[in-house]
Amino acid sequence: MADVSDTADADRALKDKHRAMWAQGDYPSVAADIIPGLGEALVRAAGVSPGDRVLDVAAGTGNAAIPAALAGAEVVASDLTPELLETGRRLAEERGAKLQWREADAEALPFDDASFDVVLSCVGVMFAPHHQEAAGELLRVCRPGGTLAVLSWTPEGFLGRMLATMKPYAPPPPPGAQPPPLWGDENHVRQLFGDRITGITAERRTVVVDRFSSPEEFRDYFKQRYGPTISVYKAIGEDPDRIAALDRELADLARRHDRGSGAGGTVMDWEYLLFTARRAS
Repeated sequence: MADVSDTADADRALKDKHRAMWAQGDYPSVAADIIPGLGEALVRAAGVSPGDRVLDVAAGTGNAAIPAALAGAEVVASDLTPELLETGRRLAEERGAKLQWREADAEALPFDDASFDVVLSCVGVMFAPHHQEAAGELLRVCRPGGTLAVLSWTPEGFLGRMLATMKPYAPPPPPGAQPPPLWGDENHVRQLFGDRITGITAERRTVVVDRFSSPEEFRDYFKQRYGPTISVYKAIGEDPDRIAALDRELADLARRHDRGSGAGGTVMDWEYLLFTARRAS
């Protein structure tokens, strides 16, 4: 059995890997190009009001945190990757939003119990490797009667299938790590929070992605900008046959999901789960 220090060292190494993964490429442009409206949708669903104390967990560049601040809330945006927070600060300043930015691990948040009225995460906390630990932290920092609101890609939707397509080409995940799209499964999220929440709403929605002229353009965009995709290609960088195979699989995935006419470019519907609840008293 590994001792406590070995486990802690392994966890630090895993978090360092995650931090580096999201720092590479250009995730801020992905958030701006692909999902610019998802943060606002989450803020509306959470009913964020002026004066609310709001925490955005795994906030990235503030896709949800900035709209929450513009709605009049007192917002803290937390993320594991300082490079994303730095971009978020600049974007917030450009939009006239005032909020705090904190480097933080979603599985060990540096905030007191019951510190926030609303705890959000927009396609963020789903990438924390240990789901139960992350869910426990979301609950811990939310006040009794406060709102939890999490938006996650579904396993059956495009992004979930994209991650599944890349998985055979990636190094095996460390023991205990769970697939991110499980956060898009309502039953999984209900089990994570258990009887500690009430007033649950869970709705599957889609976001239209229509900025790519072809499936190949989509693939190349994500190869260059999206941290998880970049990491997988780095893992097979010495094997041109596997690179070619993954190239084909990603383009084919986009082609299967394309509902565009062809001449008008590639049009896809990416499904996500919008889950809201109240922390039980």
